[in-house]
Amino acid sequence: MLQVITLISIAFLVALDQIIKLLVIEYLEPIGSLPLLDGFIQLNYAENTGAAFGSFSSYTIILTVFTFVAVIAGIVLLLTQKIRFGVEYVCGAVIIAGGIGNLIDRVFRGFVIDYIEPLFIDFAIFNFADILVTCGAAVLIFWLIFDMIRESRKGKTK
Repeated sequence: MLQVITLISIAFLVALDQIIKLLVIEYLEPIGSLPLLDGFIQLNYAENTGAAFGSFSSYTIILTVFTFVAVIAGIVLLLTQKIRFGVEYVCGAVIIAGGIGNLIDRVFRGFVIDYIEPLFIDFAIFNFADILVTCGAAVLIFWLIFDMIRESRKGKTK
């Protein structure tokens, strides 16, 4: 049952990402950009052939293959319950959903559609799938650090 809920959750997040990107293509691409909060954030249509911050832009095929392999490995780990349900499991599912969202773009468009541009700092334009990967990874890192500290304290009290 957990595996079914996991796959439905991943599919929901991927569908949400793709619906947002279709709306961005329909309404934002023709106008280019749209201020949301003056001087703070805007929507800005961008086509990214690379990875984070446009890096590896001439390696789209390698990025596509790497993402595909990572997504398949993650799904196998979740579905075979090599990762027990908990923070790590949920983070894994969220990261996989983001990876699939951007993978779909790379496979079917040859680039990833980005559209969220913070204006208050010099930062890359990103999308919902990027948010899923980044937030999932950040929470996972903090959780693992917290867990290591907790385990080391348990060892000292014994």
